[in-house]
Amino acid sequence: MEPKKPFRDSIRLPFTFDVDQMLAEAQALQNDQYEYYKVLSLRAPAHLVDTSLPYPPPANDYADGSWTDWMNTTFLEKSPYLKSIVDTFSQYTTVNLVRLLFLAPNSVVKEHTDPTLAIEEEKSMIRLTIPIDTNDGVSFILNDTVVPMQMGECWYLRLTDPHRVINNGATDRINLTIDIIPNDTIIDMINKAVEG
Repeated sequence: MEPKKPFRDSIRLPFTFDVDQMLAEAQALQNDQYEYYKVLSLRAPAHLVDTSLPYPPPANDYADGSWTDWMNTTFLEKSPYLKSIVDTFSQYTTVNLVRLLFLAPNSVVKEHTDPTLAIEEEKSMIRLTIPIDTNDGVSFILNDTVVPMQMGECWYLRLTDPHRVINNGATDRINLTIDIIPNDTIIDMINKAVEG
């Protein structure tokens, strides 16, 4: 199935997750201070999770995730609700990288692009974003427009386009990101969300 054109750059998908459970598990994993940005991998390349595994051979194109096997980390294994969210998407498609992203108060992620994270790209992955904790000072800006993501919602964002994040609030911004392979089921889900 082909994605309908033109895709919007941000699309809310028909999933909602329990914010209190996500937040409790994310905070349990955070457990130390950080300067401005912290990443916790919940699912990662297998050789990084199990160091007894060999490194995969070099790849010319990392976009489709097939350059390595992917494994749950100990962080995900001790977080049953976050694991259930990952399992939700595993029933539809292949799940690769999964991370918790913490952005400290009064911090900025400068504008950038992620070259392979768009459904329109050949051999792409797409990134789903689920806000866990936010405040009134947080803005996720995609193509110079604030995306109105609310806690517990699930969003597809076309991250090959310019985007940045601002946290002018007094608390952390915490997002769960899930990188998946877009197959017919996922494309159909996104097309239906576009139709609203």
